[in-house]
Amino acid sequence: MPPSLTSFADDARIALDNLTDRATGLVNPTVRLGVTGLSRSGKTVFISSLVHNLLHGGRLPLFEPVQSGRVSAIRLEEQPDDGVPRFQYEDHIRALVKDRVWPDSTRAISELRVTIDYQSASGWNRMFSPGRLSIDIVDYPGEWLLDLPLLAKDFRTFSEDTLALARTGIRAELSKTWLELTQAADLHAAADEMQARDLATSFAAYLKACKADERSLSTLPPGRFLLPGDLDGSPALTFAPLLPPPEGRAEKGSLWAMMERRYEAYKSVVVKPFFREHFARLDRQIVLVDALQAINRGPEAVQDLERALTDVLACFRPGTNSLLSSLLGRRIDRVLVAATKADHLHHESHDRLDALTRRLVERAVHRIGMAGAGIDVMALASVRATREATVRRDGHDLPVIVGTPIDGETIGGERFDGIRKTAIFPGDLPENPESLFAAIESNAGDIHLPDVNVVRFRPPQLEETGGGIKLSVPHIRLDRAMQFLFGDRLA
Repeated sequence: MPPSLTSFADDARIALDNLTDRATGLVNPTVRLGVTGLSRSGKTVFISSLVHNLLHGGRLPLFEPVQSGRVSAIRLEEQPDDGVPRFQYEDHIRALVKDRVWPDSTRAISELRVTIDYQSASGWNRMFSPGRLSIDIVDYPGEWLLDLPLLAKDFRTFSEDTLALARTGIRAELSKTWLELTQAADLHAAADEMQARDLATSFAAYLKACKADERSLSTLPPGRFLLPGDLDGSPALTFAPLLPPPEGRAEKGSLWAMMERRYEAYKSVVVKPFFREHFARLDRQIVLVDALQAINRGPEAVQDLERALTDVLACFRPGTNSLLSSLLGRRIDRVLVAATKADHLHHESHDRLDALTRRLVERAVHRIGMAGAGIDVMALASVRATREATVRRDGHDLPVIVGTPIDGETIGGERFDGIRKTAIFPGDLPENPESLFAAIESNAGDIHLPDVNVVRFRPPQLEETGGGIKLSVPHIRLDRAMQFLFGDRLA
C-alpha cells in the first residue's frame, strides 16, 4: 500500500503491531492468511473445506508436507486476537456435511487458528526442535478490501469516479433514481439531515442493485453500504457522492461540506482501522472470484470483474519479507487469485477457466504497472458438489456433470425439489481467452459470451467408511492452493 495512504501515526502503530507479531512468532511461528473474495465467491466454504481436509486427512496429493508423511498432528487452537470474532468452523461444516446446505456468507471479520506439527524436510532443522506452524486464517468481506483505494481519494475524486461509472452500461439504468436526486441537490444550500439520508439511501439501493445475482457487478465501494453492521444509520454511513462544485471548496455548513466531512469520517472510522489492525498484518492472501458467474452475466460483468481485480491487486505489495520489512511494513509475499466453482464445469474446461482468470489478472496487473511476482492464479472448487458422467445423444458422447440442484432451482423450465439429481451439459469455455476479451473490447452490440450453465447444486452427500466415519469434503485443487499459500513454511 503506498505510504501516502497512511499517516505517520498509522505507520507507527502498524510497525508496533508487526514488532509484537514478530516477537510472538519467535516462540510460535505463525503465518497470517487473509481470505477474501468478491461477491458470492465462497469464502466461508473455502475456509471450512480447507480446515476440514486438514483435520480429517483429506485427499491432498499436491500438498507436499502431508503427502510425504512429515505432518504428525493438526489441531484447532485459540486464536491470538481476543477482540475478533471466531470463525464458526463447526457450525459451517455441520451445515455442509450434515444438513447439505451452503453456510451463510461472510458479513464481518473473523479468525481461526490451525496449528500443524511437522518434521522439517531439512535434517539440520530437525536437530534443533520439532517443527510447528500456526496458521491464523483471517476471513473478511471483499467489499472491505475494495474500500482501501478510497484512502488515496478525496471526496471530489471519489464523487467524480463514482458518478462517471454510474453513467455507464447497465449501471446507468440502475442509478437513475439516485442520479436524479443528486442532480436536483443544491450543493451550496444549508446541510439538511433528511436530504442526506435520502441521498445515502438511494445510493445504497443502487449499489445493492448492482450486486444482485442477475447483474453480478463487482466494483461497489463503499463496502459498508452493503454490509453496514453496527454502523447502520451512523453519520459515517449517511453520505453519497455529489456533483463537484464548479470552483474551490463549498461553503461551511453546506450540503457538500457535510457530505465531504462524512466521507472523511468513513475513511477514519471504517477503512483505516481495518487496514491498520488487520490488512497490514497479513503475510499471505487468497482472493476468490466467481468468474463463471461474470461470464454468464455478460460482457459488462466481465469488465467490471477486471476493474475490481485491478483495484484489489493495487492494494497488495507482493514481495519477499525481510526482518526489517516485517517489523516496519510487512509485505504480503504471496497472493493467490482463485476462480471458484470449477466443479460446475467438466474437467476438460478446468484449465480453460484457469487460463481465463489468469488473463484477467495479467490485464489487471498491467493496468496498474505492477510486477506479477508473488501472484498465482488457479481454478478450484473448495467443495466438489458434482461428479462427471457421459451421456449418448445423437450418436455422440456428451460430457455432463451430475448433482442435486438446490430446492427451487429451475433448469429448462423444470423445478427441482432439492432431493432429485440431474445431469446437465455445463457448456464450454474458449480454448484461447484472448478471443473472449477481443469480443468484449470490440464493443459490438451482439456479443455472445460462452454459454455456461451456472446451476446451484447442494453440497455432496459424503460417503462413510466401514466404521461409520464420514470421509473428508471432496474438492478440486484445494491441495494446490494450500501448497502455494503455506506449503513452503512447512519445509
